[in-house]
Amino acid sequence: MGRFNNAILVWSLTLMLCFIPYTTFAQLSPNHYANICPNVQSIVRSAVQKKFQQTFVTVPATLRLFFHDCFVQGCDASVLVASTGSNKAEKDNADNLSLAGDGFDTVIKAKAALDAVPQCRNKVSCADILALATRDVINLAGGPSYTVELGRFDGLVSRSSDVNGRLPQPGFNLNQLNSLFAANGLTQTDMIALSGAHTLGFSHCDRFSNRIQSPIDPTLNKQYAAQLQQMCPRNVDPRIAINMDPTTPRQFDNAYYTNLQQGKGLFTSDQILFTDTRSRATVNSFASSGNVFNSNFIAAMTKLGRIGVKTARNGKIRTDCSVL
Repeated sequence: MGRFNNAILVWSLTLMLCFIPYTTFAQLSPNHYANICPNVQSIVRSAVQKKFQQTFVTVPATLRLFFHDCFVQGCDASVLVASTGSNKAEKDNADNLSLAGDGFDTVIKAKAALDAVPQCRNKVSCADILALATRDVINLAGGPSYTVELGRFDGLVSRSSDVNGRLPQPGFNLNQLNSLFAANGLTQTDMIALSGAHTLGFSHCDRFSNRIQSPIDPTLNKQYAAQLQQMCPRNVDPRIAINMDPTTPRQFDNAYYTNLQQGKGLFTSDQILFTDTRSRATVNSFASSGNVFNSNFIAAMTKLGRIGVKTARNGKIRTDCSVL
C-alpha cells in the first residue's frame, strides 16, 4: 500500500512539474468578463465588422498582429506599444515593420467602442481585445468561429531587441520551424495548422525574390514562378504586394494546402511543409478536408493564445494600448 501511495505521489509530482511552465493560462476563461463587461464580445465584434467593411486588409493584418504579439514575450499586447525617446518598442523592430497599420487600428477602434460603455471603460485588456478581434476577422473571412479564452493582462515592457530570433523567417526549413514553435509549446501539427493563416494576406517581393531568380527554386511550380517573375521584376517597387494564396486570397479556407501540393507555396517556409516528407502527410490531410484543417487550426490558435499570459502580478490593463 505504501509503495502504491509513493507511486501516486511521484506521478502527481511529475504532472505538477509538467504543467509548471503553463500555469499562467489557468486564469483564462471564456467568461472572464461576465460580471465586468458582459457584452465585451458583441462590442468588439461590432467594431471589427465596421473596420472589415472599410478594408479587407483588416483580416490578415489583425491575424498577423496577434501571431507576432504572442511569439514575443507572450500574448500581452506588447507589439501595440509605441516607441519613445528612451525605448525602441517591438513594433519598430525590422521584423515588425511590415505589420499593416489596419491591424493596430482594429484594436484601437475596438478599445474605443468598449471605453464608450461606462461599465467596460478600461476594464478589458488590450491583449484580450486583440485575441477577440483575431477570432472575429477569421470568421468574417469565412473561417470558423471559436471560443476565445479571456483574462490576459497587458505586458509592462516592449523592447525591439526581444523580437530578434523569435519570429519565423521566409527561408526557414522544417527543423527551424519546429524548433521555434516547440519553444512556444506548439507541436509540428500546430505549426502546420497555423501556417494555414497564409491563405490570407500578402507579401512584398523581397521576401521571396531569391526563389524566382536564376536558378529558380526547383520546388516552385514553373508557371507560378513565371507569374511571380512578371509581378516582381528586378528593381520592383518595394511597396508592391503579392497575395500569399494565389487561388482564394480573400477566403479563409484550406486552399493554402492544395496550393502546396501544386508547388505554389510563396515562401520556402511554406513549400517545405510539403516537400519535407515528415510534414507532407499533415498537409495532405488538411488539403483533403476543410473540417479537419479548421479543427486543428482552432486547437492551435487556442494554444497560441495561452503563450506567456500575464497576470495582475506581472501585467496591467492599459488605458491606452500604445502606452506602457
